[in-house]
Amino acid sequence: MNKDPFREYIKESEPDKRDKGYAWHTAIGLQAVDGLKTSDYLVRTAVRNIEGEISFEEANALLQTYYEENPARDSEDRTEEADKVSARIAALLSERAFSFTPNEYLSIHRKLFAGIDSHAGCIREYNITKKEWVLNGATVLYGSATELKETLDYDFSEERKFSYRNLSMDEIIRHLAVFISRLWQIHVFGEGNTRTTAVFFIKYLRTLGFDVTNDIFAENAWYFRNSLVRANYNDLKNGIHETTEYLEVFLRNLLLNENHPLHNRTLHISGAFGKTEKPDIETVKPDIDKIKADIKKKFQPKTVSHILRLCETFQGQTIFGRSDVMKVIDIKPSRASELLRELTEHGIIEPVSGQGKGKYRFRQGNIHRQTAESFAYNIASCRVLEKRVSNTKVR
Repeated sequence: MNKDPFREYIKESEPDKRDKGYAWHTAIGLQAVDGLKTSDYLVRTAVRNIEGEISFEEANALLQTYYEENPARDSEDRTEEADKVSARIAALLSERAFSFTPNEYLSIHRKLFAGIDSHAGCIREYNITKKEWVLNGATVLYGSATELKETLDYDFSEERKFSYRNLSMDEIIRHLAVFISRLWQIHVFGEGNTRTTAVFFIKYLRTLGFDVTNDIFAENAWYFRNSLVRANYNDLKNGIHETTEYLEVFLRNLLLNENHPLHNRTLHISGAFGKTEKPDIETVKPDIDKIKADIKKKFQPKTVSHILRLCETFQGQTIFGRSDVMKVIDIKPSRASELLRELTEHGIIEPVSGQGKGKYRFRQGNIHRQTAESFAYNIASCRVLEKRVSNTKVR
C-alpha cells in the first residue's frame, strides 16, 4: 500500500477513530527500529479495527489464524513478528491504564513478545553489543547483566522523586531526554528493547499531560533510536561526546508540534552525511521567469498585506482562530477559512492541538514569525522586480 491509510484517521474529528489511527500508525512505524516491515494484511486488519468492525482481541485472533494458515517460508522473514507486535502495541496504546513501575516496563515487553520471544518479560542474563550504523560500526556500552535489576530500580526511583514544578518547557524536555536515554541504555531486554521503551515512554508522557497523538514516532522511529544511541556514546579521543540534543529535537516535534527536520544522516558521528554545499552567491543569478511563475502560484498582493497584518498581530507563540482572523482583517468567514488553509499549505502557520478545533500559530523552528514576514516581503519585492523587468522590455 503506497497511500498512508492512517493519516486521514489521525486527522479525523471523531476521537475514537483518531486515537486508534494514531495507535496503529505508531505501532507499525516502530517496527522500523529493528528493520522490520508489516504486511498488507495487517494494514487491512488495522483499518477494520479503526472502523469499529472488529476489536483488538479479534484483530489479534485473525493474525494468529492467518499465520497458522500461511507460515513463513523463509526462516529470516520476520513479517509475522512485525504484524503481531504491531497489533499488540496498538492495543496497549489504546489502553489508558498505566503504572510507573519497573514491573509495568517488564509487563509491556511480555505482552508484546509473548509467543515470539521465549524470554518475553524477562531481564536478560548475558552481556550484549550491537554494531550501529550511526556510530560507524561501534557499539553503545549497555548495562552489565549482573546489575540490570538494581540499575532499573534506581532509575525509576530517581524519576519518581523528580519534580517538574516550575521548570521551563526546555528544562522539562531536556530532563525527559536524559531519563528515557538512560532507561534505554540499560537495555534490560535481549530483543525488542527500543519498541518496549517507546511504548512505555508514550504511556508515561500521557500521565504528564502530553497528548502525544501525532505521527512523529510513526514516521521517525529510526531517528528516535539513533538519537538514543548518540545520547549514550562517547569517543573522547575523536571528539565525540554523548549528547541528548538530537533526542530533544525529536521531543520538541513530538510534544510541542514544532517542525524541526529529523534526518538520520545528521546523527552520524563522521558528520560527513550532514554536510551540504553552500551556493556561490556571487555567481548565482536570479531567474526572472521562475520568479514570475512562482508569484502566480503563490499569493495575490492583497493576501501579502493580510499576512503582514497577521504577523504583526499574532506575534511569537500567540494562538488564533478563524474568528480572530476575521476581526483583524475584516473578512468573511469563508475567506478567513480559505486564507488559513493557504497559509497552512505554504508552511507559514501550523495547527495547534489541545487548544480546541481550528486553532493556529505562526510556525516556530525552521519557519517562524520573522520568516513568514520576510517571505511575504520577498513576494512583494518580487512583484516590484517583475514590474521593472516588464517596463524595461517595453522600452
